[in-house]
Amino acid sequence: MAKINTYDLVIVGGGPIGMACAIAAQQKRLNYIILEKGALVNSLFNYPLYMTFFSTAEKLEIGNIPFNCIAPKPGRQEALEYYRNIQRYFNLNIKLFEKVQTINKADEIFTIATDKASYTAKNVVVATGFYDIPIYMDVPGEQLPKVSHYYKEAHEYAFGKILIVGANNSSVDAALECWRKGADVTMVIRKDEINPRVKYWVKPDVENRIAEGSIKAYFNSNITEIKETEVDILTPNGTVTIENDFVLALTGYRPNLEFIQQCGVNISNDSNLTPEYNPETMETNITGLYLAGVVCGGMETHKWFIENSRVHADMIINNIINNN
Repeated sequence: MAKINTYDLVIVGGGPIGMACAIAAQQKRLNYIILEKGALVNSLFNYPLYMTFFSTAEKLEIGNIPFNCIAPKPGRQEALEYYRNIQRYFNLNIKLFEKVQTINKADEIFTIATDKASYTAKNVVVATGFYDIPIYMDVPGEQLPKVSHYYKEAHEYAFGKILIVGANNSSVDAALECWRKGADVTMVIRKDEINPRVKYWVKPDVENRIAEGSIKAYFNSNITEIKETEVDILTPNGTVTIENDFVLALTGYRPNLEFIQQCGVNISNDSNLTPEYNPETMETNITGLYLAGVVCGGMETHKWFIENSRVHADMIINNIINNN
């Protein structure tokens, strides 16, 4: 692997928060680079095609660049356009489709190995988000080709029998879109209600569709087995078997906490698996290694999002400057 000069900062992750960190570093004249395993803002790119954000446009802004949007809340396409324009404006130093594999520290210098090269840096920011690893159900048949943990658009499910697992925003959006495209939709929901955090303008819609019977729903229920043409569901009234063509297991996602642990960051022993960091500086127990964005919450992926973690960028860069 070819080595290059030591950077002041390597940023792992080219999402909105990683980009915000780069903008802050650039404004302080730090020598930095972003390493992103996929496309620019890769998580947003992999969102459903017609997803609408919960946040208004101004809360997604970074670098003090206005996010102009005609609708009350922007969609995926508008967000991608905005962050592409951010890249055009700031010309951030970023390597796309280059995956970081290891981060090691020795003699106050980090060595960052990717699948293409090796870098050295005085400081590292991990801003890798949480959309990479699905939370699996661990049931027989989950690996069948008809099962997906990601939802892109409704067309392929039109006129089929589709089962959607979950009651969060992604599950509800998928259920409504697929039903409106002609799919026979069944929802399997572990609790006794639609998640209260579902977008307030969508929640009554899905509840009304369930109440009228347009979308079938099994509450307090879990899938026990997925078969080629059927699915078994454990309900409060016993096991129910339904015909099925596709399963969308939208059971949530989690950060790559194993990667963070391999970097030497301590993780809490409870179910939240929260990484250790200083909330005033975002520095972990490894000096010079920082966390930014949703990854800070561990399994509490609803705790941090773009609008409330943009501030991490200035906190981190200011701490780096003060420590120099």
